[in-house]
Amino acid sequence: GLILDADFFEWCERNVAQLVALDADALAYAIGRCCELKAQVVSEDEKETGLRAILNLGHTFGHAIEAGLGFGTWLHGEAVACGLVQAAVLSGKTLGLPVDDIERVRQLVRAIGCPDIAPDLGQESWLDLMQGDKKTEGGEIRYVLLPEVGRAVVQAAPLSKVQETLKETVG
Repeated sequence: GLILDADFFEWCERNVAQLVALDADALAYAIGRCCELKAQVVSEDEKETGLRAILNLGHTFGHAIEAGLGFGTWLHGEAVACGLVQAAVLSGKTLGLPVDDIERVRQLVRAIGCPDIAPDLGQESWLDLMQGDKKTEGGEIRYVLLPEVGRAVVQAAPLSKVQETLKETVG
């Protein structure tokens, strides 16, 4: 929903309690919609030339958490969910994602029981770990960012904005 379908993101917000409670109807709808959206992206980018990278929202930060803490310390979903919050904060700093939308992401991550504050790996370690991300090109870390809920882009971000994001999202 965050990357392609603002209405679906809103649906998730409204139905988070049912999803957490594993309500069969809510899960069936959510899984079905996620599969439709992923299929849409994959069909438009079968050879992974660019668009498919938007499916990795939150992963640049999330993979750094996993590698920095040691794989298995946090679940992959926990790390990526926390990374979603970090990506939303960075989106606000670089693309003007409204503060209210950043808070919506944070609240949904909290509502599903995932952490929204990243571990303190140290600024240099964070940057080194993110440098290894598969979206890095020519030594430049590229992030999946949100100009608005329901639309994603893949681009580099100024180092100063990344550092500010880390200061605000690391506990």
